[in-house]
Parts: sequence; C-alpha cells; structure tokens
Amino acid sequence: MLCNVALWDRAFRFLLSVFVLSYAVAGGPLWFYGLGLYGLATAGWGLCPIYSFFRIRTLR
Repeated sequence: MLCNVALWDRAFRFLLSVFVLSYAVAGGPLWFYGLGLYGLATAGWGLCPIYSFFRIRTLR
C-alpha cells in the first residue's frame, strides 16, 4: 500500500486525535468521535484518502 503521510504528520495527527477524542468523551459533540477515529486511523496506516484525492503527499 502506498503511504502519503510523513512521520511528523502522523505524529501530529495522533496527538490531535487523542485530544479530539478526549474532548468528545468529556461531553463534546458526537461528530468529534468520527473525527478523532479518522485521525487515529490515518495516523496508524499512514494513508490519508483526502490527501490521495487531492494528490497531496507530505512523505518525500
């Protein structure tokens, strides 16, 4: 599988997703669960479908 997310981008996505999910668990909007899980999935796999659609690569 082709990766299009660099290591720094993956780390940033992971940290941001953890904060978003913790806010959702603390009583934030329901859609924050989806946003946080999407961020964790793309950070774990290194592939972002939105980046692929727009042909963006942070991985050199």
